[in-house]
Amino acid sequence: MAQAKISSSRSSSSVAEAGGQQQAGGGQLRGRFFRSTSMADRSSRLLECLDQLERRVEALRDTASSLEQEKESLLEMIHGIQNSQDMRNISEGEREELSLTAKRLMGRTLTVEVSVETIRNPQQQESLLHATRMIDEIVGKLLDDLEDSKSRLMSLYGACTSEVPAGPVNQKFQSVVIGCAIEDQKKIKRRLETLLRNIENSEKSIMLLEHQKSTARYLCNNGKD
Repeated sequence: MAQAKISSSRSSSSVAEAGGQQQAGGGQLRGRFFRSTSMADRSSRLLECLDQLERRVEALRDTASSLEQEKESLLEMIHGIQNSQDMRNISEGEREELSLTAKRLMGRTLTVEVSVETIRNPQQQESLLHATRMIDEIVGKLLDDLEDSKSRLMSLYGACTSEVPAGPVNQKFQSVVIGCAIEDQKKIKRRLETLLRNIENSEKSIMLLEHQKSTARYLCNNGKD
C-alpha cells in the first residue's frame, strides 16, 4: 500500500510538471505572438510615416519645378520688354532709365538658383542629349531663315503635344522624346513653346517696323507732292 501511494504521488507530480511545462510553453507562445503583433504595428507605423514623407517630397519637387518655371517666365518677360518696339519708340533718356531697371531686374532674377534634378537611366540620358541637339541645330539657324526655322520648331512641338497638331509632326523627334524621362519631356515642350513665342514676338516687331517704314515713306512722298 505504501508503495502504491508513492507511485500515485509520483504520477501526480509528473502530470503537474507536464502541465506546468505546457503552461510555460503557452506563455512563451503567447509572448512570441505578442512580440510579432508589436513588430507588425511598428512596421505599419513606419510605412505610414514613409508614405507621408513621400507625398511631401513630391510636393517639394512640384513646388521647386513651379519656381523654376516662374524664373524662366520672368526672364522671358524682362527680355521681351528690353527688345520691345515700345522701348524703341521712347526718348533716349527714358529708354536708358528703363533699360537700367530691366537690367537690374534681370540680374536679381538670375541670383535665384532653382534646380530640380531628374533621375535618368543611360537610355533616357542619351535621348535627352539627342533631343537637345536637334533643337539646338534649328535654333542655330534662326537668323539665317526665320520662317523655315519656325516651321521646323512647330513640327518638333507637334511631336510633344497630345493635341492634334496644326501642321506636320517630326516623327524622328517624337520617337526620341518618348525615350526621355517624363520630367524631361515636359521641359522640352516648355522650351519649344518659349522659342515659338519669341519668334512670334519677333515677327510682330518686324511687321510693326515695316509698317512704320511704309508710313514714313508714304508721308515723305506726300510731302514732296
